[in-house]
Amino acid sequence: MADFRLETNRLTLRSWRDEDREANWALAQDAEVMRYLPALDRAGADAMVDRFMAMDDEHGHTFWVVERRGDGAFLGMCGMAPPRDPLVEHEVGWRLARNAWGQGYAQEAARATLGWAWANRVMPSIVAITVKDNRASWTLMERLGMIRHAAEDFEHPSLPVGHPLRPHRLYRIERPA
Repeated sequence: MADFRLETNRLTLRSWRDEDREANWALAQDAEVMRYLPALDRAGADAMVDRFMAMDDEHGHTFWVVERRGDGAFLGMCGMAPPRDPLVEHEVGWRLARNAWGQGYAQEAARATLGWAWANRVMPSIVAITVKDNRASWTLMERLGMIRHAAEDFEHPSLPVGHPLRPHRLYRIERPA
């Protein structure tokens, strides 16, 4: 089992543990958090944790747990996934609890993830994706220095044709010089 840990001023990004399943399930039950994501039942939420643990073991990175350093509170997840259809580049991504919104935690965690990626992986660029209506995510992508590549926007293949969350925007950031 992976034992990753990355600290910022206010946050700890770390590997998943079995005891994180309840907090992840609670996150998946918040309709506002899941507004731009496909709904998850309990089995799906647990399977997601299993995938993240396996990804961490295999690749040395995943969408890690984000905790607040001051009290250890589970705030959500942020990290990086390896390329997977339809993406051909690594993806940075995040999902935070509603009580963590508007405090700069997502930006802090995403910047830490990007910094870790540039220092520890050889890749020319990293992408981020979101649905077109998720303004909060795509404006964060822009604050991170990511640029939208509208010609590479796509229909997410894991969602059925006509699903309102199927159209996705693609943003990219190049490795710093």
